Amino acid sequence: MAISWISALKMVPWGDVIKATPQVVKAAQGMRKKKDAQAQHQTQADAAQQAAQHLSPAKSSGEQALLLVQGLEERTTQLEQSQRQSLEIIEKLAQQNAQIVATVGALRTGAQRLAWASGILGVCVAALVIYVLRLTT
Repeated sequence: MAISWISALKMVPWGDVIKATPQVVKAAQGMRKKKDAQAQHQTQADAAQQAAQHLSPAKSSGEQALLLVQGLEERTTQLEQSQRQSLEIIEKLAQQNAQIVATVGALRTGAQRLAWASGILGVCVAALVIYVLRLTT
C-alpha cells in the first residue's frame, strides 16, 4: 500500500526540525561571512604583497619560495577550518534526514498494519452481514 506524501510529512517531527533549522542557517551564514572576510583579506594581502614586490628590491628565489610556502600554509589552514564547519553542517542535516527516514519507516509500518486491520475488519463485517441475512430468512 502506497503512503501518501501528505501523511508522511504530517508524521515528521517538525518541532525538532524547526528547532534545528536556525542553528543550521546561522552556521551557514557564519561560514559565508567568514569566507567573504577571508576572500577580502586574501585580496588585500595579495594586493599588499604585489605592492611590496614592486617597491622592494629583488628577492632571492629562496625568499620568494618561503613567502609562497607561508601563503599556501595560511590558505590550507583556512580551507581546513572551512571544511570542518561544512562537516558540522552536513552532520546536522544528516541527523535531520535520519529523523525523517525513521518517521517515514514508522509511517509505512503503520500503514501496513492499518491495511491488515481494515482487511480483517472487512471480512468480519461481511461475515456478520451474511449471518444476519441468514437469520432473517
